[in-house]
Amino acid sequence: MKVLAILSSLLLGTAPMAYVHAEESKQSPERIPETLGFVEWVVMNDTGVRLKARLDTGAKTSSLHATNVEEFTRNDEKWVRFQLPLGDHEDQPTKGKIEHDEVVLEFERPIHRTIRIKRKGAESQRRHVVRMDFCIAGTIHETQFSLTDRGNFSYPVLLGRRFMRDDNILTDSANSFIAQKECEYSTLEEIAKLDIEEAEVKVQ
Repeated sequence: MKVLAILSSLLLGTAPMAYVHAEESKQSPERIPETLGFVEWVVMNDTGVRLKARLDTGAKTSSLHATNVEEFTRNDEKWVRFQLPLGDHEDQPTKGKIEHDEVVLEFERPIHRTIRIKRKGAESQRRHVVRMDFCIAGTIHETQFSLTDRGNFSYPVLLGRRFMRDDNILTDSANSFIAQKECEYSTLEEIAKLDIEEAEVKVQ
């Protein structure tokens, strides 16, 4: 049994109650700099899914693991549909009732822009970029994520310089998981049973 959670209906809704205590990012140069490790936990704000993120000053744009990326049109605007298979990294806490590879999250988001990535020894790659909210170190942020298959990488999320610059984040390249605050997250079972008002859950 595979649970496919369709999350497009969350676009105009509010974040789950688990996140009401998270601080909103000021996104201002006056914000006091915060130092985080080169690897930290992030929680995608509309799902409660917890993922490992690498803070990488070598990348300008952040990126998010995505498979089956498909462009489509909605109300004369360009949107993108993509999946996040939780079995590719298995970072989500579970009570053992459901296996990670049984849960696939499907998102639909407006396309913010499209970029072309030059790869050494290979053809350039076209990637869609979307804006998404997430929580790190107890604070909610919004940034641009390019969508790419990161299934062969250790970290499903990469946070780049644009996020660190906009939110006044410094990174400690010698340490990981040093955030002083945590973000609340859902268990694998809770994600699979998202409230019908927040997501349409289909069993395949």
